[in-house]
Amino acid sequence: MTNPPVSPPNQVQLHRAVASSFLGSVIEYYDFLLYATASAVVFGKVFFSSLDPLTATVASFGTFATGYLARPLGGVIFGHFGDRLGRKRMLILTMTLMGLASFLIGVLPTYEQIGVLAPIALVALRVLQGVAIGGEWGGAVLMSAEHATSRRGLWASFTNAGAPFGMVLSTGVLSGAAAVLGEEAFLSWGWRVPFLLSVLLLAVGLFVRLRVEETPVFEAASGRPGRMPLLEVFRHHPRTLLLGVGVGLAAFVAQGTLTTYLIAYGVRTGFTRQAVLNGLTLSSALAVVSIIGWSALSDRVGRRPVVLAGALLMAGFGFVLFPMVNTGSVAVLTIALVLGQAVIHPLMYGPLAAMYAELFPTRNRYTGASLGYQLAGLGAGLGPLLFAQLDASSGGGSTTTISVIIAGCCLLTVVCVLALRETSTDDLTSDTPAVPAATDA
Repeated sequence: MTNPPVSPPNQVQLHRAVASSFLGSVIEYYDFLLYATASAVVFGKVFFSSLDPLTATVASFGTFATGYLARPLGGVIFGHFGDRLGRKRMLILTMTLMGLASFLIGVLPTYEQIGVLAPIALVALRVLQGVAIGGEWGGAVLMSAEHATSRRGLWASFTNAGAPFGMVLSTGVLSGAAAVLGEEAFLSWGWRVPFLLSVLLLAVGLFVRLRVEETPVFEAASGRPGRMPLLEVFRHHPRTLLLGVGVGLAAFVAQGTLTTYLIAYGVRTGFTRQAVLNGLTLSSALAVVSIIGWSALSDRVGRRPVVLAGALLMAGFGFVLFPMVNTGSVAVLTIALVLGQAVIHPLMYGPLAAMYAELFPTRNRYTGASLGYQLAGLGAGLGPLLFAQLDASSGGGSTTTISVIIAGCCLLTVVCVLALRETSTDDLTSDTPAVPAATDA
């Protein structure tokens, strides 16, 4: 069965939706990844100053991971109401929640000022960030994909491209503040400035987002929303959901390794913080173009071949990444980051936006896409924490186990991609989900 006819495409609204999704993603990930960078270079000293450096790094990554643990909850909450009330309303709420949580982190007292209450408050605000971004991604992707009538891979990818651009802003502002202020002033108060700037980004983002209309696909189906979208996903599409999680897992484990863990690892092996952040900023900027380019290619050749190529390449790259960092050369470190984050990772990550949107029908698409993506996203939060603990237990001796874990996640992604059929030509207005050859139920 199909939904009522969708109104003719409106190019102005499509472009507004894409711009809104990109800008919203930039803002959300600026805030979210700013925390990731700060957790690697600042929070261990500011909020866990009573611990030894390596243990403080593990504790800092632990608070970082809580944001990822909260993301599936955000996907379920905002997905439920997004499937019932509309995509746009939820996106206004997620953006506001993220901006306010980040601003409050910027004014949070340190451990020396209020003791144990400081890390507790930090964790609480990180959970709010996780809930917000858990609801943001799915709605932003659907705003673009459901406004588009063709080339969904291209248009939906702007949401994913906003993530590395947000990283460019966060690392750029954080490293700029560190370079201008110096170590002492930066650790004292300078690290707060990037978080406080979230309010300005929030104002710009809300201005753009309020001008975008609800998607025509949702409007056509709004007369018959699912009563309990989450239960419908579990009841009718459990296999699709599980395969979707597996498809995205390797991309997130690689993302967490390249954008979070490698910062702390690089600094500990002798690089200056500025050198690592410079390499990360460059690779993130290049990743914006790569994500859009590989996603546009997936409109031509399909989602599966592009994601498969990325997973296989990343499985091998995981074994050369750390030896490249261990050379001690800034140039080799930068090349490693560019290869990993700007070339290989976008192959896996870019097409995910359109693919997740294509896996579920309209009445539970926000919930299904968000939950699948955010469960896979746990890899980016738990990966750095696990790797830091492995590093601590081995005394910083070997990274082979980390490379094996990355390769294992990549092989799981390969298996799950092969189990799904191609979705790039599917009709989003249909109530028939893009499931594997065997039905879910």
